[in-house]
Amino acid sequence: MNWEEVLDQLEEGTVRAAEKDGETWSANIEVKEAILAAFKEGNNVNYGGIYDGFVDKNNIPPRMFEAEDGVRLVPGGSSVRRGAYVAQGVIIMPPAYVNIGAYVDEGAMIDSHALVGSCAQIGKNVHLSAGVQIGGVLEPVGLSPVVIEDDCFIGAGSVIVEGILVKKGAVIAPGVTLSKSVPVYDCVNEKLLGKGSPIPENAVVIPGSRPIKNEWARRQELSAYCPVIIKYRDEGSDASLELESALR
Repeated sequence: MNWEEVLDQLEEGTVRAAEKDGETWSANIEVKEAILAAFKEGNNVNYGGIYDGFVDKNNIPPRMFEAEDGVRLVPGGSSVRRGAYVAQGVIIMPPAYVNIGAYVDEGAMIDSHALVGSCAQIGKNVHLSAGVQIGGVLEPVGLSPVVIEDDCFIGAGSVIVEGILVKKGAVIAPGVTLSKSVPVYDCVNEKLLGKGSPIPENAVVIPGSRPIKNEWARRQELSAYCPVIIKYRDEGSDASLELESALR
């Protein structure tokens, strides 16, 4: 397939930049190579019209939606780039950005100042709160992008990058940063998750800290940031998220 066919299929949702195999996700290398080929083939142009003054590759313009697409793209500066899939029932509040190769499934909510990076995978009924940054991963082509599985709630100002997998039903509290360089402490099961490990299903993750072992740092009473699994979702935590359905 050439890059044009791949971008069309990405927008239709018939191919994805990452695919699930059992409990793991892996990058679709052919798709990511096609996206990179599109960048190489494109030329910078001024789009004109309502996009006058904006310059980008001529072959990856912003997507346009019709009412029958079932997507609420609220006015105010949001953009969905060519080659991104946005399913029916998705709500995008301004300003927000969905980059090339991303997949946003049914019922997802992308709040203001949120980013869905290139090739990121967002599941059904996921809420990305205001200011959430979901990192993009185009290169290296073999690296899996960030994946947020179904029914997750990502709190305001959270940052999830470097191909981290957040599994079904997890709740990420406001201000949490997840990356492959920061270990996650599971206080429920009393264990340390390895760097880059998936966030387990239904985990509730909050910002935490741990003491720095360096002697000088100890004297200064310094600590380093770390994400902490404080509990797993139950009826109480589910009830706190009922506002999500009311907002729809």
